[in-house]
Amino acid sequence: MESEISTLMLKREGEQKGVGKRILLVEDDFFVRDIYQKKLTDEGFTVDSAGNGLEGLDRLKEHIPDLMLLDMFMPYVDGKDVLLEMRQHEEWKDIPVILLTNLADNEGVRFGFGQGVEEFLIKSHFTPSEVVQKICAVLERHAKHGILPEEDAEKNGHTEK
Repeated sequence: MESEISTLMLKREGEQKGVGKRILLVEDDFFVRDIYQKKLTDEGFTVDSAGNGLEGLDRLKEHIPDLMLLDMFMPYVDGKDVLLEMRQHEEWKDIPVILLTNLADNEGVRFGFGQGVEEFLIKSHFTPSEVVQKICAVLERHAKHGILPEEDAEKNGHTEK
């Protein structure tokens, strides 16, 4: 009985991590997408998912997420093109993005961070629970500052003009 109560308490704590937060998951591998959709939902997040970059851009038009979890290599429109498109839209450009991908080449990492990506995670190096921790840390960082990344850079004199 005591272990059941502990399990319920842990589950409630976990569910509260994402309460009120919306994640857009853009991943072409159905199995991976399904695992992360379930894990994020179990943690209390509202999850919108897309099977490729084109669908991801369509989902952005429907709901602005608190964070995007984005694969880099997908059919139709890849993660790089999604990032470039996001940065051109005023309502999307400050959405925090975590890249979750299979490959990490130097060019891709530089590109991602150059586009303001918060984290670059290799799928095989992180468990879904660890990815949730990263998501929570990024969301907490943004909530704590209460400032959009662009405003923070201007405030600290880090803009290029």
